Amino acid sequence: MGKVAAKLKVMPQSPDVDLDALQERLESSLPEGAHIKGVQRDDVAFGLVALFPTVIVPDDAGGTEAVEEAFAGTEGVESVQVEEVGRI
Repeated sequence: MGKVAAKLKVMPQSPDVDLDALQERLESSLPEGAHIKGVQRDDVAFGLVALFPTVIVPDDAGGTEAVEEAFAGTEGVESVQVEEVGRI
């Protein structure tokens, strides 16, 4: 069984969101079998910083939909987009 690596763009609801706490909430919201390999941060505009977690999921998990839904339902998240996907 292979694995899939996906880089996601997670936009917080406002510049006031504590990014460290948001990152912890994202990690705890992951579906079973998925884990975060690393997180990058990038300034967007007006003090808003986007998180770019790289998530590893099993190939048979049906892609990144479960992770996207989990992240989108996390407190403090405005939007979630898949930036890159590849098999590892």
